[in-house]
Amino acid sequence: MSDTLNLALVQMAPSMGLTLENLDKHLEFLASPEAMGADLVVFPELSLTGYLLQDLVAEVAVPSTDLAIIKPLIEASRERDIVVGLVLQSREFLFYNAALYLSEGEVKHIHRKVYLPTYGMFDEGRYFAAGKLFETFETPFGRMGILICEDAWHLSAPYLLALQGAHTLLVMSGSPGRGWTGGGPVASVQTWERVGQALSQFLTVNWVYVNRVGYEDGLAFAGGSYVSDPFGNLLLDGGENVEAIYATSINLGAVRRARTATPLLRDEKPELVARHLNALLERQAPKWK
Repeated sequence: MSDTLNLALVQMAPSMGLTLENLDKHLEFLASPEAMGADLVVFPELSLTGYLLQDLVAEVAVPSTDLAIIKPLIEASRERDIVVGLVLQSREFLFYNAALYLSEGEVKHIHRKVYLPTYGMFDEGRYFAAGKLFETFETPFGRMGILICEDAWHLSAPYLLALQGAHTLLVMSGSPGRGWTGGGPVASVQTWERVGQALSQFLTVNWVYVNRVGYEDGLAFAGGSYVSDPFGNLLLDGGENVEAIYATSINLGAVRRARTATPLLRDEKPELVARHLNALLERQAPKWK
């Protein structure tokens, strides 16, 4: 395994519901110098479809049994690994907000978004089925895990991936910009950075966050993609509200150094956590008479 992972983060503005147009845009980004020099290219949440799909979800869904429409991306992964977001249809005709990790001309891993926000401006639970697993997977650059936006706001999700041996977490997002006052950074962008820096340090992992930009139905997506290392340091701090591709590198040896200096994962007690969770679930169980 190489000591360095060269990354390209694609902070793109997908066109809502236009899968083929977005596919062409993916291929254009993959032909850029930044992507050509990368080992791994990461696109944002639902990069092939756009976000505010609502009743279009079933129309743009890609059957899990027939991925022909994204064959150009699968073929492109022979040159470099690629992570893309799309709507994935199951055999049972359930529709998932999903991410695919493509490598060596194959789909190596699928993550289906577990936590579907249905509050405030969000209504994902109405249109998508929820995934049920957080799983890590092997790559040429160490073990990784994928989180899709809201997943990262639930502490158990990155924690479970770290306990399964993940060295790098890929966080794909479609986060709108909120809290802009006309001066300084957007508050939601700052919040995402604080979350990633804290979690990367607590879990001693690399944290790769890729957020989209653009507008859909008057909603502005903020960008602000970034990378933080296992010590919580920002390695890349991308711009807001601008379509761009950012290149950076991760020193994969930093995980070893961080876990040697601060062996937090070594000292975790998942069996204790399990006992407490089981006790909580038992207390919350309905008492049928």
